[in-house]
Amino acid sequence: MITIPHKAKQFIVFLIKVLIVTAAFYFIYDQLANNDKLDWEKFTSLVKEKANVWGILFLLAFSIANRFLEILKWQNLVSFIKPISLGESTKQVLGALTAGIFTPNGLGEYAGKALYFDKKKTKKIIFLNLICNGAQMILTVIFGTIGLFIIGYWKWALVIIALSCFLLLASFLSKQIKIKGYSIEKLLHKINEIPKRIHTKNNLLALCRYLVFSHQYYFLFLAFDVDLPYLTMMATIAAVYFLASSLPSFQFLDFAVKGSMAVFFFGKLGVNEWIVIFISTLMWFLNVVLPVVIGSYYVLKFKPKWE
Repeated sequence: MITIPHKAKQFIVFLIKVLIVTAAFYFIYDQLANNDKLDWEKFTSLVKEKANVWGILFLLAFSIANRFLEILKWQNLVSFIKPISLGESTKQVLGALTAGIFTPNGLGEYAGKALYFDKKKTKKIIFLNLICNGAQMILTVIFGTIGLFIIGYWKWALVIIALSCFLLLASFLSKQIKIKGYSIEKLLHKINEIPKRIHTKNNLLALCRYLVFSHQYYFLFLAFDVDLPYLTMMATIAAVYFLASSLPSFQFLDFAVKGSMAVFFFGKLGVNEWIVIFISTLMWFLNVVLPVVIGSYYVLKFKPKWE
């Protein structure tokens, strides 16, 4: 086996970290600079007209709360393996977010978090991250389906419910079937190994996080003078998030996917397309770009276990 000198390893790690951060910032810049649907002059004039210090701080508070709840979720789940501080959880969540920005559906986050732990714990960390994201996804499906019913797309909702029932039934009937040594029964057993108090706290934090980012979306529409009933607005937002989350995508394209879905649904309600696009872009900037900027610091400061 070829042994790589320690200095060479340090240089390779440094190069990888720089490439990750550079790629993250390039993808962000490319999406903002080359999006032909964004009329920056119109956007700038409207922001100058509407923006005020308290309004900006109000919206930023939602972004901070959104990521803080995610950090608390991860700290809670990792306590099953070992307790970590809030600062350590922050480092892992934001660092992994940066590493996963240009991977499909944020898959890089799984590997990013695993790098902060010993190799023998990799499978457990990936599994905990799956539980973390799974709770959020289940809430997105539930609220999204309810939202589709409320705004009149009940046929879509019925199809989703029927498909969910089919998958649940198939899972129950195939509990003993193994795929590469894994089965539904074994997965359920692994989930049940985690204490109920951790699951309960994870679900509660996931619900709070869902309410935070969906209401941030709602208040942005209010800031742009979109006058729709609260229930209609929240139901449409829930439908947009659900259907957009169901599509394979990259974090750096998140606003484009959600934006296209939002244009379809809000367009039916008479909302101007460019307003929907700007709001989707702002949501992406506030909840992905800003955390990635902070996460880049943690990526550059990251030290592998062998150092």
